[in-house]
Amino acid sequence: MKLNLNKHDFSILWDGVYYKALSDYPNISKWEIKTIIDFINYEKKHNRAVEIESDNQLLATNLKEALQHPDKYSDILKPSFISECTACKQKGCLTDYLCHIAPLEHVKSIFKSGKLMSSMKVNNRPVDELIGESRNAANDPSDFFDYIMFSWGNCQAGDRLVMERKYDRAPTEEDLSINFTPGIRFYFRYNDLMKHPNAANDGYHALKIKDELLISDYITAIIIPKTYKDELGDVIPKSMLEKVHYLENDCKDIWHWSEKVYDYIKSIDYIK
Repeated sequence: MKLNLNKHDFSILWDGVYYKALSDYPNISKWEIKTIIDFINYEKKHNRAVEIESDNQLLATNLKEALQHPDKYSDILKPSFISECTACKQKGCLTDYLCHIAPLEHVKSIFKSGKLMSSMKVNNRPVDELIGESRNAANDPSDFFDYIMFSWGNCQAGDRLVMERKYDRAPTEEDLSINFTPGIRFYFRYNDLMKHPNAANDGYHALKIKDELLISDYITAIIIPKTYKDELGDVIPKSMLEKVHYLENDCKDIWHWSEKVYDYIKSIDYIK
């Protein structure tokens, strides 16, 4: 695995290379160092070495020195705002909440089981088959299929993935605007979910959980596009009903939908 530390607009892990964006390139924050340490430790746990590359010699030297003293960064607290990616209205990631987004066709089975489950748990097929599917365009390694992935609460990446899976290709600008169909969002407080016994920090995802998550134990809110209300109303478990909220998708694109949902999350009285 490679860690590429050059000037990137956002972070992405693609085909064995982690293109890591920094909020103030070429300067690197203590939190960013911690995430890199988490990434290296996760990769080492799965028998993969990490090769670090950067065109900025001072950045490479500073990071090398920091990695010699990883304990100094073990207690670094998550910032409330991360500005590595500035695509959203807030010009960064808001970190109070974690979000998992699922397409409509999967949500009925999620509500039936009451659980979010990893791809391996859901598909019950050999991992080699999952790796070889076209939907694994990023060429994710086998262990990724053992986890449920979470993004930050105001991020649109999960809905983008829903659209990618819908069309089995990279979504176009039109797909993300006039043809955009949002997924169902499951919201959790970061401080709650990080205490889950199977939670893992891989230095890339906001958080991920191995195997499965019993939703009712941790859920903060479930946001369902209003157009799905009749289809899903009868399958939602009673234990989750009070956490369900329906929103009208009257937005012009995926970014405005993400903004609308997060603004609504902040307005819910019982989670303030």
